[in-house]
Amino acid sequence: MSNSSLPTLPASDRPEVAARLRDALLGAAFTADGLLDLLGAPAYAALARSETVPALRATRGDTPLETLVRLFLLQQPVPHARVADVLPVAACLESGWLVSVGADEVAATVDVRPYGGPGGEDWFIVSDLGCAVGGAGGIGSREEGVVLGVGGASTTLAGITVRTPVSAALDLGTGSGIQALHAARHATRVTATDLNPRALHITALTLALSGAPAADLREGSLFEPVRDDETYELIVSNPPFVISPGARLTYRDGGMGGDDLCRSLVQEAGDRLREGGFAQFLANWQHVEGEDWQDRLRSWVPRGCDAWVVQREVQDITQYAELWLRDAGDHQGDTAAYEALYDAWLDEFEARKVRAVGFGWITLRRTGSDAPSITVEEWPHSIEQPLGDTVRTHFDRVDYLRAHDDAALLAAHFKLADEVIQEQVGLPGAEDPEHVVLRQHRGMRRATKVDTVGAGFVGVCDGTLSAGRILDAIAQLVGEDPVLLRDRTPAQIRLLVEQGFLEPVG
Repeated sequence: MSNSSLPTLPASDRPEVAARLRDALLGAAFTADGLLDLLGAPAYAALARSETVPALRATRGDTPLETLVRLFLLQQPVPHARVADVLPVAACLESGWLVSVGADEVAATVDVRPYGGPGGEDWFIVSDLGCAVGGAGGIGSREEGVVLGVGGASTTLAGITVRTPVSAALDLGTGSGIQALHAARHATRVTATDLNPRALHITALTLALSGAPAADLREGSLFEPVRDDETYELIVSNPPFVISPGARLTYRDGGMGGDDLCRSLVQEAGDRLREGGFAQFLANWQHVEGEDWQDRLRSWVPRGCDAWVVQREVQDITQYAELWLRDAGDHQGDTAAYEALYDAWLDEFEARKVRAVGFGWITLRRTGSDAPSITVEEWPHSIEQPLGDTVRTHFDRVDYLRAHDDAALLAAHFKLADEVIQEQVGLPGAEDPEHVVLRQHRGMRRATKVDTVGAGFVGVCDGTLSAGRILDAIAQLVGEDPVLLRDRTPAQIRLLVEQGFLEPVG
């Protein structure tokens, strides 16, 4: 089904109407906080799952906020007179935000959803009707040009993105514009691209309604709309990464074989990054029989870039196929047609010898080093969002360790990172623990085992003494040769710095 079968969108070249609409929404407390106060936590959380019944029950009154919730979030027709008390109805009808229904009612043409910005901003995300909650979970839409709102993938990418001031940022596959909206806070110029012209239109609406500067909007796939001489300090993308047979749904299906779209995106990003710039993507990748998935991801990293790849989840091919068939609502139709589609997905995977599919994030940083650092790891455990500062400091530590050999590490001073605790694991009553675990309560929330020397070392690290002097003192305490201890400990110090347990001082 083409975009022409979808509802007409509001005019994107009427910023004065968007500004008036924004003022009216804010005046009625149509914000993330206002919704929580009105609906209560259970109904508010249900909306995030696309369940509307609790919110319908909570908006039976006629206050301005209840009117707006029923109009824009629940997509219910509302009497013209009630809306006129809240919104500039004539302007909204003329520019297409509203449409007349029946004799005396109006309805919204798009979903408008409050979204709280990281600095307390009141933003609004525009999406197609019924598509506010993006990503797997089943919007049940087979419209190929539909534009989704904010889902878990969108917020994950926004949370891991490095937020430092930049002159130029690029959002590839902008969708509803959430990444461009975040980038507008710290980028002088934002360019947003999408293969779907409808997505670019909706991005313009999202930015205008949120009071953000307009972006440079360009139609095309991946880097096609970007000129050869254009480079950026930040590139972000929540691409159509779903590995599927064909490309039925523009918002999710890559249209290339296997995970080629994600691979191409990563490999081409290197030439578009300025020195020190970051490129950050969400991606799916194949686990192929007879191939190490980590080696597969390492082969994607372009020359001249450091990389940090984190696999957050792995699904076998049956789970993966079922997830995305349900996303499109295929399970709700004809049983024989659903089974045929399911079979086609499994045929595609078997032909490529794919046994599972991984999901996670990929961060590149352009570096002039002749010895790039590529870290590929699996981390399915809980993390603390936002993670942007953690991502940035990961690469700061990469630079530090690259510049310090073992002798320099022993001469350096370190301190234990904030909110790291030590756990001793062993049998009750035992004189010594079986092992000691260091655990982070911030960022990646890592845990790592250390030996007694390592535990003693981090316990003393407060930035006062050099690492070598601390080790000499430990050697004297435990009766060990200080030269041997200095020889074998730098590897453990390097790991503790790399994972963020120890921070260099000075």
